[in-house]
Amino acid sequence: MPMKTKRFETDFPIVCVGGSAGGLDAYIRLLRHLPSDTGAAIVIVNHLRTVDTRLHEILPNHTTMPVELITERLLIQPNHVFIIPAQRDLHICDDEFRLKPISKPRGWPDVITVFLRSLTRYWDGKLIAVIVSGYDGDGAAALCGIKDVGGITIAQTLETATQPGMPESAIASGCIDFVLSPEEIALKIVSIASDSHTPREK
Repeated sequence: MPMKTKRFETDFPIVCVGGSAGGLDAYIRLLRHLPSDTGAAIVIVNHLRTVDTRLHEILPNHTTMPVELITERLLIQPNHVFIIPAQRDLHICDDEFRLKPISKPRGWPDVITVFLRSLTRYWDGKLIAVIVSGYDGDGAAALCGIKDVGGITIAQTLETATQPGMPESAIASGCIDFVLSPEEIALKIVSIASDSHTPREK
């Protein structure tokens, strides 16, 4: 069987922006201050258990980057914004997104944790994990793993978050590198992406 040829080099940064309640405000503020040519793929992982997301309809008004709702085997590309669909866990394989039925359909979702753990295992490029406004603590359990593979972790400042529970849990994990406002997060992403031309070590 011939070896699969990758359509893109997977050494560019992936930025996972995880949020929930109040996350829309943070996503908008971040994207408004993020240039369209950072060289990073922005993946917004938002909690929605029972209703479809509209982020792919709302966020194009606040960024010049293409905004896409993730579908099975969608190609991961830099300088794009990708949105997780409702009721799905998100994974990656090579240069594609993979979707699976949500593994925790009741209680607080852990879709951010699931995606971050997939990134630590299967992505060659730089990883940036950003936790913004939301309830509970999804994502916190995976942050130390991001740091273990050389990634960068960022939490939204509690005073700028509509619901500070999620960034508070992230900070409490002891594995957060920076605590910043959404506008400052955008600047930090630009800075990290500009220094991320070398693939990370597994």
